[in-house]
Amino acid sequence: MIQIKVYPYTLHFKQPAGTSRGIYTEHKVWFLRATDTQHPDRCGWGEVAPLPNLSCDDTPDFENVLNRTCAQFEEEIDYEGLRNYPSILFGLECALDDLRAYHQPLYDTPFARGEKSITINGLIWMGSYDEMRKRITEKLSAGFHCIKIKIGAIDFEKEYSLLEQIRKDFSSEEIILRVDANGGFSPQEAMAKLERLARLDIHSIEQPIKARQIEAMAALCRDTPLPIALDEELIGVNQLTEKKRLLDTIRPQYIILKPSLHGGKKGCEEWIRLARQREIGYWITSALESNIGLMHIAQWASTFSINIPQGLGTGALYTNNIETPLSLEGEQLWYKKDEKFSRFPQGLAQRF
Repeated sequence: MIQIKVYPYTLHFKQPAGTSRGIYTEHKVWFLRATDTQHPDRCGWGEVAPLPNLSCDDTPDFENVLNRTCAQFEEEIDYEGLRNYPSILFGLECALDDLRAYHQPLYDTPFARGEKSITINGLIWMGSYDEMRKRITEKLSAGFHCIKIKIGAIDFEKEYSLLEQIRKDFSSEEIILRVDANGGFSPQEAMAKLERLARLDIHSIEQPIKARQIEAMAALCRDTPLPIALDEELIGVNQLTEKKRLLDTIRPQYIILKPSLHGGKKGCEEWIRLARQREIGYWITSALESNIGLMHIAQWASTFSINIPQGLGTGALYTNNIETPLSLEGEQLWYKKDEKFSRFPQGLAQRF
C-alpha cells in the first residue's frame, strides 16, 4: 500500500516576478511524499504547484481536494476524476515515479543519466525598460542563444525598440527571439503588431490575444506572418474531445506544455500525440515550480525528440528553493547525481 503525505511550503521570489496576472512575490506549493508501507525506508517526492489566478484548479476548495485525494489514495491515480486538477495529477505522478525509481533515473535517457544536457531559453520577465534591458544583457553575457521576452507590461513601442536593438546586434542565426504577450494584444490590433514583430525574425509569439477568443485566434493563426504558440489557451481544456476540437479549430503553429497546468505528464502526452497528428510543433516548459517539480519536468522532457530550446529556466527564481541534482551552466541544464546527491530525494525527509 502507498501512503501520500502533504507538506505545504511557500517559495519566496528573489525579486518580484511580473506576469499578465499581476506580480508574484511568493508562491505556495505542496510537496507530496509517497511511501510504500511494505518498504517504509523508501519514499518518493512530487510537487503540487498551482498558479493563482491562472491554473484551472486554483479554486477555493483546492487544498481540501488535495488533502482528501492524498488521504484516500490507494494504488493508482484516478486520472478521469482528477482531470480538472492538473497540478494534483502532476504531483502524484512525480511522487509515484520517484518512489518506483528509488535512487535510479526516472527515465532511461542521456539527460537522466547525466550524459547530456538540455538547451533552454533565457527568460526575461516583464518590467521597466531599463530593467528588461539589463536582464537581456545578463542573459546574453551568460551565453544564452535563445531569449524569451515577456511583453505587455510597458509601452509596446519601448518593448519593440528593445527587440529591434537585439536584432541589430545579433542575427536570427546568432540569437533566437521568442516573445510572450500573455494575451496582451486586442484582436483588433494584434495583426498589425504581429506584422511589425515579423520584421525582426521573431521565432514565435505566445498567446497574442486573451484565451477563449477562439474564432479570433483561429483567424490570427491562419494569416499570421510569424508562428503563434498557444499557452493559456490550453488551460482548462482537459477532456480529450475538447483538446481535439481546440486544435482543429485554431490550428496553431505551436503549443507550449506545462504539466502543472495542462494535465500532468499524461495530459501533456495527450496534447503531444494530438499535435503530432496535426503537424503542430510543441515544446515543454516549467510553470514556476520549485526545483523538485522542475527536476521531474526536465527528466520527462528528455524523453521527447525536441530540437529547439525548452523553457526550463525557472529554477533560480527563489531564495529558498530545494537543492536538487539540477545544474545550469549557461544555457545548458544538467542532471548531475553525484555523491552529494547519492541518496536524493530521501534526504528531503529530514527537512519536512
